[in-house]
Amino acid sequence: MKAKAYDFICIGGGSAGFNAARVAAGLGLKVAVIDGAKQLGGLCILRGCMPSKTLLYTAEVLHHARHADRFGLKVTGARADMKAIHARKKRLIADFASYRVSALTGGKFDLIRAHAHFLDPHTLELSNGQKLRGKHFLLGTGSKVSTPAISGLRDITCWTSDDVLDLDFVPKSVLVLGGGIVACELAQFLNRIGTKVTLIQRSPNILRDHSEEASSVVQQAFVDEGIELFAGTQLKQLSQDKRGVTATFLHDGKVVTRRAAHCFNALGREPNTATLGLEAAGVKTRADGQVIINRWQQTSTPHIYAAGDCSGPHEIVHLAIAQGELAARHAAKVKGLKPVDFSLLLNVVFTDPQLAMIGALESDLDERGVKYLRATYPFNDHGKSILMEANYGYVKVLAEPKRGRILGAEIVGKDAGELIHCFSTPLALRATVRDMLRAPWYHPTLAEIITYPLEEIADQLKS
Repeated sequence: MKAKAYDFICIGGGSAGFNAARVAAGLGLKVAVIDGAKQLGGLCILRGCMPSKTLLYTAEVLHHARHADRFGLKVTGARADMKAIHARKKRLIADFASYRVSALTGGKFDLIRAHAHFLDPHTLELSNGQKLRGKHFLLGTGSKVSTPAISGLRDITCWTSDDVLDLDFVPKSVLVLGGGIVACELAQFLNRIGTKVTLIQRSPNILRDHSEEASSVVQQAFVDEGIELFAGTQLKQLSQDKRGVTATFLHDGKVVTRRAAHCFNALGREPNTATLGLEAAGVKTRADGQVIINRWQQTSTPHIYAAGDCSGPHEIVHLAIAQGELAARHAAKVKGLKPVDFSLLLNVVFTDPQLAMIGALESDLDERGVKYLRATYPFNDHGKSILMEANYGYVKVLAEPKRGRILGAEIVGKDAGELIHCFSTPLALRATVRDMLRAPWYHPTLAEIITYPLEEIADQLKS
């Protein structure tokens, strides 16, 4: 049978693949999306952003109810009904996924429900026996949970984030292995629904990709809420018996042992590329399977592109979308394109307090030898946050010392993920602190806190 030919073939129908296909089809290319997952929708909708934020917000509501006395309120008997929470989450995610399925099956491109691997740089063989020929390809296969070489890890029953997001009961106790975003968000969720949580982190600080100053605020909030947290550890052994899972690790020079009914492996994810036959296509990867790309999303085989988690450099949905769209336009030879601008990197951690940053971190600027002005202001000295009992955290602004152009911002605190967007447009427009201060800031609002570090830097510019 002759292989069916396409101008643009997307392997994976998640955020990167779907949006690349949408744009490519809109530019007149003949497009196919290949997705062999049991459910259509991609990681974000099905097992990532949307289910996790649904559960995190539910846990936040429960947390406020249990601590209502801080506001002079009496709320008794507040507890997690996990059957109802699980049912609500499933209903919401089914609605979100149905929109994506409708778009994938809407006829603008062909959707083929199968897995694929390369036979050569222009030919795919599918798990249904079909073969496809393509002028251009987009790898958008995402990532999967990784299992590091820790003694006993492969021998015990370990939950992944998929399992935690699908719980319909309150676990008695859980060992959380890892201190990244997924580990921290879901550890706090488990703790707030009533689980005894022990978090074991290898790095000296949780959320190691963020500043130590910011991560220490979240870490203190975790400890204050009752999470037993060990950072700067070395896991030595994991074992399991009828009573649960035991972890043995080094901490502060001592051997420590902790036991729990369940174990959650949140030690990271790795690119989901092992089964694609990339060698046959001449596509080079790093040791962990991450596809190597240039600024136009091209791999070492120029007509094959990659976007999203399988290529990085960041596992963030809006970047995966931008990368996929750029790849489609580049393949269609659209003129005047610009690469994805990582100087505007925006990142949010949905712990409570939330952690958000945009642009450059201080460590980035220090490493590059860039001079800057810095100003911070704490949430526990701001009227609106005080009356909300939202006292953890701060706002930090970094600016160029001559004109005060905004270089970056970091917010740890109540609704930081919403507040950080106050800096999105100014950064994109290369605005200054004085530009931002020309705008009105309503009193009393949380957003008003941003004006204090802006004013501090503006005052330094006057001198």
